[in-house]
Amino acid sequence: MKMGYRNDLLTSRAIIKHGSFALIPPEGLVFNVIPHFEDAEISVVASPRLGASFVEYLATFKPNGGNRKGFGGNGVETFVYVVSGELEVKIDDEKFDLEEGGYVFCPPSKSMIMTNKSNADTKLVLYKQKYVPVEGVKEPWVVSNNVKNLEVINYSDMDDVFLVDFLPTNLEFDMNFHILTFMPGGSHPFIETHVQEHGAYLLTGEGMYNLNNDWVSVKKGDFIWMGPFVHQAAYAFGKEPLSYVYSKDCNRDPEI
Repeated sequence: MKMGYRNDLLTSRAIIKHGSFALIPPEGLVFNVIPHFEDAEISVVASPRLGASFVEYLATFKPNGGNRKGFGGNGVETFVYVVSGELEVKIDDEKFDLEEGGYVFCPPSKSMIMTNKSNADTKLVLYKQKYVPVEGVKEPWVVSNNVKNLEVINYSDMDDVFLVDFLPTNLEFDMNFHILTFMPGGSHPFIETHVQEHGAYLLTGEGMYNLNNDWVSVKKGDFIWMGPFVHQAAYAFGKEPLSYVYSKDCNRDPEI
């Protein structure tokens, strides 16, 4: 993509703290060539090179673009969320037609084939991580739904912050995805410090985010990676809710 000459100083809101946290705004994204993805613009926004235990991508599939080889499998579980557009996902003999807000979780023994069947671009959040098995616990299963069908609950008993859970809480699953939404003026009830890490893509709104006790401004289109034990909390301001879709590792005992 040709950018042309810049008429101002080179500046960026990006903050990269390897092993701790990162804020990556959309204007700094660079597209990567990823094997088996065709007619797709893909940016890697989190990986072990940053300090994350997973890999997350922001992707745009052009009409008929996608991955026909298979994404995931061989011990790697995968997840796709449709930010906008339409996507067809196939896992073995199952087919899922997704639109905005739709998602699919694919277990580690399977892979997903993804194709943009529409005549317009489809914007996605893609995620993969190594599955951590537990003795006596079976493998997770394929899950697909749309956020508009899921229960919205009040977060920490507050009436201006809302949470949606995507996946079952069963021990078979070692990860989950959620959407957290703050109405203008809403915030976390306290600054969190915990072992779980997150990859968060901001869907709407703007606000301030505490990352390791630094307050930084965030807005729609930003990606945030939060490593283990990093201070984290947000509050929303502006005219629309601050909402983001985020990953979380769960249901496992940390290894020594």
